[in-house]
Amino acid sequence: MAKQPMLKFVTLDKEMPEKRPPNLRKEDFQEIYGEYARDKAAEQAGRCSQCGVPYCQSHCPLHNNIPDWLRLTAEGRLEEAYELSQATNTFPEICGRICPQDRLCEGNCVIEKSGHGTVTIGSVEKYITDTAFEMGWVKPISPTTERPESVGVIGAGPGGLAAADFLRRAGVQVTVYDRYDRAGGLMTYGIPGFKLEKPVVMQRIEQLEQGGVQFVQNCNVGETASFADLQAKHDFLVIATGVYKSRDLQAPGVGADGVVRALDYLTASNRKSFGDDVPEFDSGELNAEGKRVVVIGGGDTAMDCVRTAVRQGATSVKCLYRRDRANMPGSQREVANAEEEGVEFVWLSAPKGFKGETIEGVMVQKMRLGQPDATGRQSPEVIEGADYVEDADLVIMALGFEPEDLPTLWDMPELEVTRWGTVKANFQTHETALEGVYAVGDIVRGASLVVWAIRDGREAAEAILAKLATPATVAAE
Repeated sequence: MAKQPMLKFVTLDKEMPEKRPPNLRKEDFQEIYGEYARDKAAEQAGRCSQCGVPYCQSHCPLHNNIPDWLRLTAEGRLEEAYELSQATNTFPEICGRICPQDRLCEGNCVIEKSGHGTVTIGSVEKYITDTAFEMGWVKPISPTTERPESVGVIGAGPGGLAAADFLRRAGVQVTVYDRYDRAGGLMTYGIPGFKLEKPVVMQRIEQLEQGGVQFVQNCNVGETASFADLQAKHDFLVIATGVYKSRDLQAPGVGADGVVRALDYLTASNRKSFGDDVPEFDSGELNAEGKRVVVIGGGDTAMDCVRTAVRQGATSVKCLYRRDRANMPGSQREVANAEEEGVEFVWLSAPKGFKGETIEGVMVQKMRLGQPDATGRQSPEVIEGADYVEDADLVIMALGFEPEDLPTLWDMPELEVTRWGTVKANFQTHETALEGVYAVGDIVRGASLVVWAIRDGREAAEAILAKLATPATVAAE
């Protein structure tokens, strides 16, 4: 197979080097270095102890056979290592880049537990898959037989794409409907390019298209197409919409110019990197260049925002979080990366309001941790009389995401949801209350990880194939 062409993708640090803060080198702008040599991969893979109880594997949502593909990498058998890694993971090159390995496989490595530093599993996974694409080992999707049944997938994020890939390899006719002009969901527009280079996402989407998956872009179900019509058109449906509704903050001045939502900010940055015309970025509305930036929130989206702001040339970047570092929900590795890049974390601080019709500052109230809440986490309490104003020219709200009201938007009251608004689905088959309709990823779990969405998509595809009396195994690439 010939080497696949890569799409042109510009990064802000390369195209606008003058906007790079002086304390950062060019190579600091890459989350996982591009120069990850074969010798380094083999050396790291060779550190795997091949322990009798592979905690790395058991703590991976996909239960990837990590010890075996590490052994193959150490032996220089990279093509076999790739084949083994992709047998359980639809997108190993993506998970190798953005999975929070410190909380999953690497954080449970026996060598890490013994104090000798973890095997860099994610970097090795990235390396072997990137090598597989470069060497032409990633084969086109080519089903041995074509089936007449069709499946409609609503949402082109990781869960939907994983289901589409699995089903298409079994010969099922698959159409993916998505609200955006490019497939990939948050992998395309939500995650910054320095963590997940966009050609990496696009090459998998191209592979799906070349393999016969049909994509219908700019399709907002409930507006441009009805859910009932899609039900009538397909034998099965997979709901993989994700959760895109930003949580709101009720505080005086929240509507001030310069107070923006995290997803809007990140989407504008990613669109600019694709070379799109983005007026909100060019005008400065969604651009941190030369501004004092305050990000409110403590999850991975907040970390994406603060690190993007640094790269855009913000004069200062601060992150307000109402709990302390130990109780922060985001990846500790991400926090450490942000601190190295000059981000200041203001712990035990919460916004009380916003100053100015055009934002001038955040009114901050200091907090302390009190008794644990229902989840076991300590509840933050206000310290009276400790308020102050944090100067800001741009405030980014990264408070998390909630599901949209799909039964109302789609005029499908029969679609059962939980009290949180997520779609009710069987935990094993992922089938909903509607026969033949499945749901996967964040729209079931709430905001979660890409790797869990991939697992859900594969499991839903297996359940559909089981209903079609098709063996649940598919041809390897």
